[in-house]
Amino acid sequence: MTTASAVVRTDWRENWFEFEDAAYLDVAAQAPMPRASIQGVKQALEWKKFPQNMPDSAYFDVPNQVRKYIAELIGGKKEEIALTSGASTGAAAVAYGLNWKTGDEILLARGDFPLQYSTWTPMEEREGVKIRVIPPANRWITAEDLIAALTPKTKLVSVSMVRFEDGSLLDAAKLTAACHAQGTLVLLDASQCCGGMPMDVGELGADFLVCAGYKWLLSPYGTGFFWIRSELISKMRPGPFYWQALEGANDFGALVFDKPKLSGARRWDSAETANYFNLAAMHASLEFVLKAGPATVLEHNQKLIDLLYSRLPKDTCVPASPPNPEQRGPFGCFAGRTAPKSAELYERLRSQNVIVSLREGNLRVSPHLYNTERDIDRLIAIITS
Repeated sequence: MTTASAVVRTDWRENWFEFEDAAYLDVAAQAPMPRASIQGVKQALEWKKFPQNMPDSAYFDVPNQVRKYIAELIGGKKEEIALTSGASTGAAAVAYGLNWKTGDEILLARGDFPLQYSTWTPMEEREGVKIRVIPPANRWITAEDLIAALTPKTKLVSVSMVRFEDGSLLDAAKLTAACHAQGTLVLLDASQCCGGMPMDVGELGADFLVCAGYKWLLSPYGTGFFWIRSELISKMRPGPFYWQALEGANDFGALVFDKPKLSGARRWDSAETANYFNLAAMHASLEFVLKAGPATVLEHNQKLIDLLYSRLPKDTCVPASPPNPEQRGPFGCFAGRTAPKSAELYERLRSQNVIVSLREGNLRVSPHLYNTERDIDRLIAIITS
């Protein structure tokens, strides 16, 4: 873990290009890629510029290394990881892969990110399942809210680990323990925390993890991953797959197989996994994420958000995330006293090049290692002016 003085260190910024006059506090929407990632894309462009220099191994080496990095990041195995175009792709794989019975329940949290609804609502008509949307008992959705809603018919709980609009962190381990006690599966969307805070799938206890790459993994839009617990791979329903998931597919001289065999979670890879431009950048980004350390990012960000909360003008603004850092992810939100006031503050910040997001009436502030206390100073100066 970093020391308190590390919060204001400026050498991290050297890993990114200059933001000119912007205070960019919007990683939870779209992360800026580090310099090394841009260099990776340039190298991939050279492959397509002069394909005679591209070896056959290029189709496999980078994707395999990306898989290895993700496994290291989440405490899983590389054989359990599919490379996808985003979190929705992984959720769809679960929707189509599970065996459903009429009357099976799927629990969602009220107000969760739209992929939950776009993935699961069509399954009511397709499979005869029942979607139940669970409201929070108090301000933020908790594991206890979802546990209290479990019934013997609950087949799956699908929920964000960190909420996109308020930054609240779910006690996933408590939820999965209760679910597994009655045979219910759990899918966690880790898009708003993976790379921004430490996680271990073994400790979380989840069955499935989906994640977009363009946020805390500092990767391009159109990247992501799907993790599935090893024991469940063979229990999923068969379906079409990208042919490079076949064992032996790396031998381009002999691609017609008598008895093809699938290899691990790669059966759910997005087609054209060797997307040179995206994967080359993702490879470099993940290398940087692992080098810096999610724990470093979390501690750095928590201190910046605590500083933000300590300086918010209490007559016009209120924190919109849990005040306890242990109950929120790697970012925090605040709001004006009214929804129009929040919108006004958002427009004022944007007009002066302080970049945050407006989500469900909250202003979401999501820094990274390139941000310092000066960025929080600038934000506060604008909203108090």
